[in-house]
Amino acid sequence: MRLKDKVAIITGAAQGIGKATAIKFVNEGAKVAITDIGVDNLKSTVAELKALGGEVLFYEANVLRRDEIQTVAEDVISKWGKIDILVNNAGITADSQLLKMSEENFDKVIAVNLKGVYTCTQILAKVMAEQGSGVILSASSVVGIYGNFGQTNYAATKWGVIGMTKTWAKELGKKGIRVNAVAPGFILTPMVQKMPDKVLDMMRDKSPLKDLGLPEDVANAYAFLASEEARFITGTVLSVDGGVVL
Repeated sequence: MRLKDKVAIITGAAQGIGKATAIKFVNEGAKVAITDIGVDNLKSTVAELKALGGEVLFYEANVLRRDEIQTVAEDVISKWGKIDILVNNAGITADSQLLKMSEENFDKVIAVNLKGVYTCTQILAKVMAEQGSGVILSASSVVGIYGNFGQTNYAATKWGVIGMTKTWAKELGKKGIRVNAVAPGFILTPMVQKMPDKVLDMMRDKSPLKDLGLPEDVANAYAFLASEEARFITGTVLSVDGGVVL
């Protein structure tokens, strides 16, 4: 098991890619602490993880609340003694074309997707620096690299995550911390599954593989980057997109 006895915190892990990542990490031997803002979904996910034999903690915590994330970090350390991996997965969308986008929708996406990543990373990086080791992984997107119609706010945050990833890799490497990002393409999350069939078919046609990704595909990328197999990889962005941007 590639993550045996590692301690991981995954934000936004009650469903979708975050949940798939938690399942993958548990199956790879990690102890996993998951956070989200919906306690019912959290409890359901925890039940699944424990059924797999995983050691799991869960917290209803908002990535915008520094005090809540600090409490998560302190509690995980008190129970498990360390934090090896942070996966910044929590994120939202509020799509609209530039000329129609409200300031409120711009600000809230920037807050969660960009400042939330900054807040969680700053808190957990201090813990990892004291340990002399750690891995920080963040969710970017192909949208952050290439842009996308109607997603000014989302694209800005995902490009910002790449910039922060590369900056933190330079700053934190000497402290034994690796920092990378994953850039998913069209992934068949519960939200995407609700889209009309014609939209899903359009997404499939854009990929040379003529398929949509699964949350597990992204989880596999996170597991690789978190493992010792990626010990010499930092400051990179791993695209998991089925070639959709080729």
